[in-house]
Amino acid sequence: MLRQVILKTAASRRARRAIEATPLTRAVVDRFVAGENVPSAVRASEGLNDAGCLATLDYLGEDTTDRAHAEHVTGQYVALLDGLADAGLTGMAEVSIKLSALGQALPREGEAVALDNASRICAAAARAGTTVTVDMEDHTTTDSTLGIVAQLRRDFPETGAVIQAYLRRSEGDCRDLATAGSRVRLCKGAYREPASVAYQARAEVTQAYLRCAEILMAGPGYPMLATHDPELIVAGTRLAAGRPGGVTGYEFQMLYGIRPTEQRRLAEAGHQVRVYVPFGEEWYGYLMRRLAERPANLMFFFRALTSRN
Repeated sequence: MLRQVILKTAASRRARRAIEATPLTRAVVDRFVAGENVPSAVRASEGLNDAGCLATLDYLGEDTTDRAHAEHVTGQYVALLDGLADAGLTGMAEVSIKLSALGQALPREGEAVALDNASRICAAAARAGTTVTVDMEDHTTTDSTLGIVAQLRRDFPETGAVIQAYLRRSEGDCRDLATAGSRVRLCKGAYREPASVAYQARAEVTQAYLRCAEILMAGPGYPMLATHDPELIVAGTRLAAGRPGGVTGYEFQMLYGIRPTEQRRLAEAGHQVRVYVPFGEEWYGYLMRRLAERPANLMFFFRALTSRN
């Protein structure tokens, strides 16, 4: 119930204006978002590298209906990749892209525009010596997104896909994607979806995640288990124990600012840990989804708003 209320708030312009106008909101944003520009994102990557973690960087923003803005987002990613290369970080950092920020939601030729922009980013990543993962958004874009990923993989086979376990279709998608060399991030899912397409109860989502993880970890691809759930981390560690290639054949992923101690613990235990690092000015929708995922995040938010320190 609380999760649905927060996700509804995420769509409210009035709520957005009120939260953005609150000065102490900055304390929350700084915890979950690594600044507003490319240099701040590069600095965050350097810090993660020093802590023994990998990074995937996301320039925040989505659902653009302006072609010029989609071009701007593409340019920001190219600049980011250049910055990572100049800092010598592309061995540990990749980028995550949202197709709706690259033009997928444009009323005409949206898919073609998004594919072209994503291809430019993938080419820049290849020149820099790193990779791209294509984020998954709400369920109405799933088929389009997977189709674009398939096209990108023709020229850039290392392009990563994302599957949201709470969607009822996801086990089938995992089977399709569990192929040699296929990089697949598995997350629970953070959008407000109807019961007809997505599991609603927490226990159902957890079980769906476990089923999807078993499929991916049993296959010859490269699973990326994105979770902060202690139960799922234990299960992922168990599933990884029998995989050929040892710890280089999979990774755990967590969000910037969430459970950093656990991130370090897993890295120190020998697992590959990649941290999802968002940056940019369009932080509101991202923040709301993070608050919806864990009640502890919501408590942190309210403490920041009420604290005088």
